[in-house]
Amino acid sequence: MGVLALETIFGMDAGVFLALTMFAVFMLVILSGYNVAFSFAATALFFSFVGDWLDVFDPNTLNTLPGRWYKAVSDPTLLAVPLFVLMGAILERSGMAERLLNAFGMLMGRLRGGVAAAVVVVGTLLAAATGVVAATVIVMGLLSLPAMVRLGYDNKLSTGAIIASGTLAQLLPPSIVLILLAQQLGVGILGLFAGALLPGLLLSGLYVAYVLVLAWLRPHTGPAMPKEQRTLTGNPSLRTKLLLAAILALMVGAVTLLARASGMGFLASGWSPLAMVVVHFVIFFVVLLRTRMLAAEVLVAIVPILTLIFGVLLSIFAGIATPSESGAVGVFGALLLTVLNWLFDDLLAKEGATHITKGWRLDWRAVKDAARSTTNVVVLVMTLLFCSTFFSAMFFQLGGSDQTSEWLTAIGGGKWGFVVIAMVAVFLLGINLEFLEITFIVVPIFVPAMDFLGFTPDEKIWFAVLMAVNLNMAFISPPVGFSLFYLQSVAPPEVKTADIHKGAFPFMGLQALALVILAAFPAITYTSIDTFRFG
Repeated sequence: MGVLALETIFGMDAGVFLALTMFAVFMLVILSGYNVAFSFAATALFFSFVGDWLDVFDPNTLNTLPGRWYKAVSDPTLLAVPLFVLMGAILERSGMAERLLNAFGMLMGRLRGGVAAAVVVVGTLLAAATGVVAATVIVMGLLSLPAMVRLGYDNKLSTGAIIASGTLAQLLPPSIVLILLAQQLGVGILGLFAGALLPGLLLSGLYVAYVLVLAWLRPHTGPAMPKEQRTLTGNPSLRTKLLLAAILALMVGAVTLLARASGMGFLASGWSPLAMVVVHFVIFFVVLLRTRMLAAEVLVAIVPILTLIFGVLLSIFAGIATPSESGAVGVFGALLLTVLNWLFDDLLAKEGATHITKGWRLDWRAVKDAARSTTNVVVLVMTLLFCSTFFSAMFFQLGGSDQTSEWLTAIGGGKWGFVVIAMVAVFLLGINLEFLEITFIVVPIFVPAMDFLGFTPDEKIWFAVLMAVNLNMAFISPPVGFSLFYLQSVAPPEVKTADIHKGAFPFMGLQALALVILAAFPAITYTSIDTFRFG
């Protein structure tokens, strides 16, 4: 029994008042810079004593925590988090990400704004490969920003393209944000991955269109790459071209067979596997035969990573493998591509390629860095999961969940009114908090209100996609958006902080436009779900 027995405080139920006070104190603590996970645990522990003292909380209810923790960590979906992070880390540290960027830069460099457009395309692919914003933005900043500065690109356009495309890691599958949102919202991860794909590509397309149009209207902002910088010396021999065509054909053939097995439209034809590989071989060989070193470099840089990404996503969407199983295959595939990358370097260097630095990139130090970065993410996720579960249990037991749900459902406009309020809250929180923190703070508060308002599973997926797009916008919002800080940490001296902040505004406008489009036309998300959830 508590020392005091209060029923109301300031005319409000004592438990509810305590729950709201706990949430307010928690927000003050984390905004002061204290660790979020420990803020969850500390405020929950403190207010459990206060609640017991006021006789509005029974400490015995905390006996359910071990069961809730066990249920949370037993979710096999969480296994996908370290696996996809490790896959992306291997691609980055093996040199394949750098090779991919250089290839797209040379391929699109003849266009005004072509290098910036290449940065968006590569950023989109790396976002789909890593699922981690910080990793994508930092890698793109290190690899592309100095090159665009040397080419004379406007710093605001360069930095804006990097932070906007890198932040797509929150939206494009296999995003960690989507994995955790699926768990918190109680929706299938396959459906959420499928529903986010078209919206993510919509955002990427808007970015590419913007940089190309801006460079066309204002040529000084994005000059074309000089011809000598997009010309490679050497010409692979016929034997090398045959070998490259065979390797690439086998890779693409394997993914095509996977698509065919999953029943993807015209790919589910009656062609034999051997015939499909032969067709791919002929296509690649003809392209290589009619071109020189540049085409060979572009193909060996782009095709392997594309086949890995498509293969992983196809296996998930088709229901052939669970996300965690696909993540494990993705890690193995990334290691295999590292070997192939070394083989391609050796073959082309022998044919006179001067742009290649031979050597094994994924050395022991790179492996340890990849493992360390993966461990950091996993420890952060699990610590937040444990501590936020304690906080959520306290908030629920004190009556805070029921009260906030009642307030949210009482907002005029039904589902639309709730979505508007929720999006404003997510944007404001996203300016100062990481996506992991927001997922564990606000989504448990939103879910009861969504259930009361009758959100269907597909509507929850639509809401999650809106939330991910909103977080993209918050993450690049000056002056404290996280992606801005990531890029500032690796920007060359010529690029000022003001350039990074000013460069974010046009892309924020594009994100706001995409948010409005996706909110006004939910059919885009539903079409994405129906199109890619074909397993």
